[in-house]
Amino acid sequence: MCDDSEQEHARVADEARRSAREAEAHARAEVERIAAEAQTGEMREEELRQTGVIYGGLIAVAVVMVQGFLGASSLDASARVGSIAFAVAIPLLAALVLVNRQEAFRGRRTTSVLVTLARVIAQLAAFVGIVAGFWHITWVAGLTFLVAGLVAVGVHSAGFWRVESPRPPATTA
Repeated sequence: MCDDSEQEHARVADEARRSAREAEAHARAEVERIAAEAQTGEMREEELRQTGVIYGGLIAVAVVMVQGFLGASSLDASARVGSIAFAVAIPLLAALVLVNRQEAFRGRRTTSVLVTLARVIAQLAAFVGIVAGFWHITWVAGLTFLVAGLVAVGVHSAGFWRVESPRPPATTA
């Protein structure tokens, strides 16, 4: 009885190893497929289109919100923060629009650390400026925009992950 049990354990262990090797091979193939898809021209073009829309939209929002501060005789703290944040964001976003157009023309993204840093600073400054602009109207609006913006980042991340994550192969019936 002991020999049967040892043979059964050995058979189960061999089956588990085989299943693990198959799963590893499937995972490696899936990673290669995803990497190949990520490098396609269509994906790069769509990413460039989306970032162009983001940069342009942030510039438009910043310009509209800054106009409200221009006529004011004095600015409270939130309006000053918003003005300074937009003063940082608008030129950086304008430069990024131009870089984005060049990337679209060449069909590839820049690898510059300076451009990556500018992207982070410009988007963060625009977000801070918008929050401060709403805060200038009322702190409730500023806080609401802050929370909604953070939730929106989570929604976008979850949606992007679900769309771009590997899906099991379609079964034919």
